[in-house]
Amino acid sequence: MNGRIATLCSTALAALLAASAATAAPSSQASVKVMFDRSGVVSIRSAGMADRASGRVLSADDPVRIASISKLVVGLGVMRLVETGVLDLDRDVSDWLGWPLRHPRYRDRPITLRLLLSHRSSITDKAGYVIPYDAALKDKLDEPDVWDAAHEPGTFFRYTNLNFPLVASVMERATGERFDRLMQRLVLEPLGLQACFNWASCPPSAVSRAVVLYDANGEVQADDLRGAAPRCPVVPAADGQCDLERWQAGRNGAMFSPQGGLRISARELAIIGQMLLNDGKLPRAPRFLRKESIRTLTTPVWSYDGRNGETFEAESGNPGGAFFCRYGLAVQTLATHQRNCRDDPFADGRSRVGHAGEAYGLVSGLWLDRQAGRGVAYFIVGGDLQRKGEHSAFYAIEEQLLLQRLSRTQP
Repeated sequence: MNGRIATLCSTALAALLAASAATAAPSSQASVKVMFDRSGVVSIRSAGMADRASGRVLSADDPVRIASISKLVVGLGVMRLVETGVLDLDRDVSDWLGWPLRHPRYRDRPITLRLLLSHRSSITDKAGYVIPYDAALKDKLDEPDVWDAAHEPGTFFRYTNLNFPLVASVMERATGERFDRLMQRLVLEPLGLQACFNWASCPPSAVSRAVVLYDANGEVQADDLRGAAPRCPVVPAADGQCDLERWQAGRNGAMFSPQGGLRISARELAIIGQMLLNDGKLPRAPRFLRKESIRTLTTPVWSYDGRNGETFEAESGNPGGAFFCRYGLAVQTLATHQRNCRDDPFADGRSRVGHAGEAYGLVSGLWLDRQAGRGVAYFIVGGDLQRKGEHSAFYAIEEQLLLQRLSRTQP
């Protein structure tokens, strides 16, 4: 009898210790969520590690590769140039590129910045969009797989990363400035941000706080910088060369990853959101964009009607429902009350504008409820990307983060 009791006690103790260890063990998933309104940050929740190897805890001030939210920020830069008359949303971009950008089957149809920014250019990602620094973007556009053979430009939505290297090339040709430096002048510095594209222009203090990207298995995917900026901040040539002095305006707008290479903290992302909530102006700061420019960016130019577009990114696979249902100029709109549209991770039916991001084990979002004057910026690293949400085509971990009540705040 005493032996049986001892065995039961031992088993119970082991179970208790195991449960305690599981409770105490840090989650492999890391996340930051910043809530804000028109006046500023309302609350912050952060959890997990920015760098597992060093044990550095994640904070809202740590810069991360924010993925496709970068596109929205590029859109801001474009509108700054539109306001000064340097660019025109409806002009043939061939005029700036210096070579004809034309769909092989629809050569009489000009391709414009409006079509590129709204993913209606008929360009696809089938031939890839990661281009070595010494290559020419024009050569990529000469590949047959780049073009959607079935649809004329302007008639079909297809989310395409390659659109944004073209936008960056146009910006470079129009200004004569290298894209990453141009974005510093146009967007990041005026908003008081230490963000940068591909680490090239970030200060050492930001580089030292880089968030390492992991997949769900804990394998490093990107930005394991260990305190030092990368030797080559762009995709090197086939022979490993990386001489940025050989840069030529507009030759290769993919160099600094305008489609997803912005490194920015969640707190800084909230500043961008606050500016958008205030129709182009931050409190106690000069106007950044006109109210009309914000309206141009955020008003959908494409809405899904069941036949006029692909409703998910090809790289991510079919989420079992429409992820994209409305899209403006580098800005997505949630939530669409239409059959098959599953674009409401908040599960409240409210309209929001912003953009989602996903790359290298990270998912992210910047979403603004303009009517209520509230927004959220977030990212998650190393989470489960196998399970979709209950309410939407977003991931379950995103829904959980967006719907959970804040347990710890850091205003």
